[in-house]
Amino acid sequence: METTGCGTAIVTPFKADGRVDQNALYALVNWQIDSGIDFLMVCGSTGEAATLDEEEWLDVIRTAVEVAAGRVPVWAGCTHNSTRALLRRAEKLARIRGLDAILSATPYYNRPTQEGLFRHFEALAAQVQPMPIVLYNVPGRTCVNLEPETVLRLAETASNVEAIKEASGRLAQISMLIHSMPQNFRIFVGDDNLALAAIGAGVHGLASVASNVIPAEMARMVGTALRGDWHTAREIERKYIRLFEANFWESNPGPVKTILSLMGRCQPTLRLPLVEPARGTQLRLERLAGELGLLRNAPLPEGDMRMF
Repeated sequence: METTGCGTAIVTPFKADGRVDQNALYALVNWQIDSGIDFLMVCGSTGEAATLDEEEWLDVIRTAVEVAAGRVPVWAGCTHNSTRALLRRAEKLARIRGLDAILSATPYYNRPTQEGLFRHFEALAAQVQPMPIVLYNVPGRTCVNLEPETVLRLAETASNVEAIKEASGRLAQISMLIHSMPQNFRIFVGDDNLALAAIGAGVHGLASVASNVIPAEMARMVGTALRGDWHTAREIERKYIRLFEANFWESNPGPVKTILSLMGRCQPTLRLPLVEPARGTQLRLERLAGELGLLRNAPLPEGDMRMF
């Protein structure tokens, strides 16, 4: 895998009635690519994959691949806490022409051991060979940590385990990965507020939530950091650090969808059990978006979707 830079963990837009908004998805994918984002992650945590039924999930991934049309790599989220169910779903993804990689998080709820995690991902890699696998470590959501030793074992055992999205928030763990993994293995930090620190340590890029609303700025921040222009990168981080934190004032992707709706990019609709942020949080998000200049000349497709 040669991918580097900033990728967007893109939201799945829904209409007010809860159906997937294909028109908004088309527009979001095009906007992201036109803004200079380096790759896209579809149907991950930010994409509310857990609330999509299987046909919706496949449709969203097919749409993203179709719209991207090879302009940037597309990774599709495929996670399950049953290995058998994961393999069945992954086999369907492997048939989608133009899909570049499968992004798979550690199983949730079961709390497997490191040996269980190894066998789970080993089976996935074998099922879809030679489709690249991007491991996704996000213990804050799954309650299990994928240890660097297990990642190394997988990379040495399965040739198509090619990268990891490391969202543990632990810089020491990221450093261990950097110094232990094979040269061609790609490591992407999964926390916007750790991006520059992790790039300084040696990661290959960022899997971003903030880039949903500021794709050009995040792509530039990550790109300049990777090129060693730390002054520019830090200036961008300084401007948007409050946004990085605001995206988690309530459960992701509630805040980012709220801001996208204020920008006229999609509805703020979430699927239960997630609900839109509380009124006070919405007002704080609107104020912050205004201060950052995100609402200037915002397009308003299909009528004014702003909430305030």
